[in-house]
Amino acid sequence: MTSARLTGLAKVAVLGAHCDDLAIGAGGTLLTLCEARPGVEIEALVLSGGGTEREDEERAALAAFCPGARLGVTVLKLRDGRLPAQWEEAKEAVTALRTRIEPDLVIGPHPGDAHQDHRGLAKLIPTVFRGPPALGYEIVKWDGDLGRPSVYHPLSPATAERKVALLHEHYPSQRHRPWYDREAFLGLARIRGIECRTRYAEAFHSGKLTLDLAGD
Repeated sequence: MTSARLTGLAKVAVLGAHCDDLAIGAGGTLLTLCEARPGVEIEALVLSGGGTEREDEERAALAAFCPGARLGVTVLKLRDGRLPAQWEEAKEAVTALRTRIEPDLVIGPHPGDAHQDHRGLAKLIPTVFRGPPALGYEIVKWDGDLGRPSVYHPLSPATAERKVALLHEHYPSQRHRPWYDREAFLGLARIRGIECRTRYAEAFHSGKLTLDLAGD
């Protein structure tokens, strides 16, 4: 297990296909990042849920998950489960995000996700953001698509518990779902923690990385 530190993180772009994707996949990481870097700029794009109660939930949740950040949130009205048929609109949305921020880090879904909306958005990200490192989060679901991530972000027990509490508080529309509960979220975090020798963690998939072995 090799540790790496990303320095100089001042701007972060975060992307989700649906309201709550970002909070489920990277909520603990966002909490840690924003608490460690007051004033960090975070620009969030969510492709669906605009104009509904889901947008209200998402805006309140991201404000809670990004304390002290300079936060921008865009929630669009693409139809859930129809991203392949809305490819052009999704590409335009990601391109528009690129005009609003020059990120030092991009966080979004990963291309191995079984949900077609998540997978489609993941494939769009590297066509627009070609320079900064990108992390692909995972979302537990009935598809059984959890793989072998290569990047881990340890979470303190307090942060892991805080993430679960915020998920329960800010997404009441999802509480009826059988997978949306404390055991599922903490269980996955515990497994990823075991894999990186800590109590809890969020895990990510990463594509290309450039090594600088000659730098200071």
